[in-house]
Amino acid sequence: MSAAAFDQRALDAFAEAYPEQPARLTHNLVGHAMFELDALASLAGRMRPGTALCFEGKVPVGVGQTDVPATGRTPQETIAAIERCGSWMVLKFIEQDPAYRALLDDLLGELEALVRPVTGPMLQREAFVFVSSPGAVTPFHFDPEHNILMQLRGEKVMTLFPVADESLVPGTAHEAFHRHGRNNLEWDEGFAARGLPFRLAPGDALHVPVKAPHWVQNRDAPSVSLSITWRSGWSLREGYAHGMNRLLRRIGLSPRAPRRFPAENHAKALAYRAIEKARRAGRIGA
Repeated sequence: MSAAAFDQRALDAFAEAYPEQPARLTHNLVGHAMFELDALASLAGRMRPGTALCFEGKVPVGVGQTDVPATGRTPQETIAAIERCGSWMVLKFIEQDPAYRALLDDLLGELEALVRPVTGPMLQREAFVFVSSPGAVTPFHFDPEHNILMQLRGEKVMTLFPVADESLVPGTAHEAFHRHGRNNLEWDEGFAARGLPFRLAPGDALHVPVKAPHWVQNRDAPSVSLSITWRSGWSLREGYAHGMNRLLRRIGLSPRAPRRFPAENHAKALAYRAIEKARRAGRIGA
């Protein structure tokens, strides 16, 4: 990439917010050839099975992301009909393609000097592309990564909710995610007033904190967005601590929720990893 994607104002805003606050940013990737629809259709054809997924977009906010019906269309069919098919598509782990991996490394490289002193090395570096029809809804859910969503085409509104609020996301929902990978969340209409909407147009970006609950609605034109994500030692330990809480809950205890950054949750994380290592070695049962 010949020029930086994030200018100094965006870097300053990110540094002030990271890792626990949302922040509006800007970027200069609009019009990049790798995110034109024909290029994305070609990328989908090169990806591993199961990493290019197409879903119905006309769904309620509270349907739960992992319960959204698949459309049965191929990614190429979805992209060709994106203006009228009422769908959204995700291309997961686009870094499996060398050219997109190089771009991801360039983008995260611009942020690394700001991230490393706060949460350590950028681990599990991954990227996702979202292509959405007009009006398509991505339901209420959370994600375990540090994330910057970059809007490339069209407009959407992402509504974010406070992190670490058990009235929105109980501990059992975190534990289910870390056990089964289900990041869909129960929705209550009373939550709506607590959300903070961010309208994103091409050139806008948004820093989304780890596990910040959110939902997304596309506006009146097709949308293309890129999420660049990474994990940190802190975010991994937070996940291990939820895994330990699940085990404690199974024996009748009511464990305290893992603490948010800068708390490190070392004790529960170490205990859970030791138990999982013993289980995999066959020294204890599941």
